Amino acid sequence: MHPGHNGHDASTSEDLAAQSPDEQDDGGINKTVATVVVVAAGAALFEAALLPGIAIGVAAVAAPKYFPKLVGALNPLFKSAVRGSYKLAQKSREMFAEAHEQVNDIVAEVKAENEAQATKEAADQKKHAA
Repeated sequence: MHPGHNGHDASTSEDLAAQSPDEQDDGGINKTVATVVVVAAGAALFEAALLPGIAIGVAAVAAPKYFPKLVGALNPLFKSAVRGSYKLAQKSREMFAEAHEQVNDIVAEVKAENEAQATKEAADQKKHAA
C-alpha cells in the first residue's frame, strides 16, 4: 500500500471528476428513480393510499431542480395553445356578431310586418265604419 494512501480507492473520485455534470445528474436521476420505485412498491404493498402522498412529495422535491428545464420545453406548446385559443375566440366573436346581426334583421322584419298589418287593419276598420 502506498504510504500516502488512506484506504479509499482514488480512481472512483477521479472518475466522478472526469464525468460531465449531465452524466452525474443521469446517475443521480437513475438512483432517485430506483429509490422512488422501491418506496412506492413498499407503500403499495402495505397501504395503497400512501401513493398519492409519495407522488406529491417526489414532485415537490424534484420541482426546483427540473422546473426550469420543463418550462423551457413546454414554452412553445403553451404559446401555440394560447395562439389557438385566441384565434378560436376571434372566430367565435365574428360568428356571434353575424348571428346577432341576422337576429336583429329578422326582428326588424317582424316589426315591420306587424306595423304593416296593424296599419292595414286600421284602414279596413275605417272603411267598415264609414
